[in-house]
Parts: sequence; structure tokens; C-alpha cells
Amino acid sequence: MIWIKIDGVGDETMIDVKVSMKVTNEPLKRTPVVLKLDADGSETAPVFTDRAGVAHFDLPPTSGKVLVSGVERFDGRLDGEIPIELWSITQSERNSKGLPGEFPSGSNAYPGMTTRSIQVGERTILTDSEGYLVDPSDWSEEFARALAAHDGLALNAEHWEVIRFLRASYVKRGTQATVRDMIAHFRKIWGSEKGSNRYLHQLFPRGGPQKQGNRLAGLLRTKGEH
Repeated sequence: MIWIKIDGVGDETMIDVKVSMKVTNEPLKRTPVVLKLDADGSETAPVFTDRAGVAHFDLPPTSGKVLVSGVERFDGRLDGEIPIELWSITQSERNSKGLPGEFPSGSNAYPGMTTRSIQVGERTILTDSEGYLVDPSDWSEEFARALAAHDGLALNAEHWEVIRFLRASYVKRGTQATVRDMIAHFRKIWGSEKGSNRYLHQLFPRGGPQKQGNRLAGLLRTKGEH
């Protein structure tokens, strides 16, 4: 099991990643832990866990991933205590694209559909005329960055927190989150000023967090709030 804990100490903060096994709760010592930050894609230098299985990082809350021994074990907001259950050190990676069956897959194209192309590395990804993926299984973090650049949007940690919340919410509920869901969630972690409808729409100026947010998160269009 992995725990991430952020404690405020004066004006400083610290992210503690505690690595242990699910069944025995035995701490994993001398295990390299790396944080990959969403805002710029940078990685911290590896920090080895101590005798208690804890790796310490002097960083404020942000959005990103936790890699243990080079394997992705968590993606989302790096804040509070986040448990990740590991049955073994060789357990398969749980990456940000999710597990098979968690998200829609297959082409949604229909005769006469207007599409546009987004270049993602060496791949050409098709979206509809608004930017929703034709095949949701084509989603990747690189796609989100490419689509955002196409929209003239520079993704920061807050954008990524929303994108990851939208994908996690879909996995949990099987449907897209509403703006009301987002406000309730982000008000708790960002406060009332940033966790507001107005601020979320400032973050996603092209249709708000539900339209533009869902497009960037690789989710299909919804008939809910816009």
C-alpha cells in the first residue's frame, strides 16, 4: 500500500509517500519513488524510502503521478493521504488511461460525420467537429495536451486536477460529472473562490469544465449541464 500525505509546517509543505504491501502492511525500504508533475511534465529526482517505507518530498499540493520503482501507481491530486493497494512488487501498472472496460471504446463515427485531425506525436487522432474523440480509447495525456494547444489553452496543475477528476468520476459512476459535482468537489480542496462555477469556467473558456473539460478528458459529450 502507498500513502501520500501532505503536512503544512509553517509556510512549507511536504509530500510523504509511504510504500508498503497490502497483505502484510510491511514497509518497503530503500525503494525509489518519483513524482511526475502534470503542470510541466517534469519529474522529481528519485527519493528512496526510509526504514518506515516513507519517501519525503518538499512540494506543495499539485496534480501528478507517483512512480514506485519506475512503475506508475497513482495519478491525480497529490494531497492528503492517498492509499494505493499493492498485492506484490510486480503488480501490473495502473496508468492514467485506466483499465480495460473502464472507459467507452470503439468508433462513434457515422456517415457524413464532420471530423478533424489532431496530431499526437506520430499518430493522427480523429475528433468530431467540436473536439470530442471519435474513439475514446485514443485518449492519452499527450492527446489532452495537443488538443489544449489546438484550443490555445496552456494546461496547468489545476486543469489537470479537473481532467483527472472527470476521468476518475466516470470510472466510479459510469457517467460524466456535472458542473455541480465539480463545484462540490473543488470547493472542498480549493476553497470557495476557486471552487466556483465562475472560476471553473475561467479555467475552461471554450464551453466550460463540462464541455471543454470532457473533451480534454477524452469523454463523450453529455446532455447534462454546460
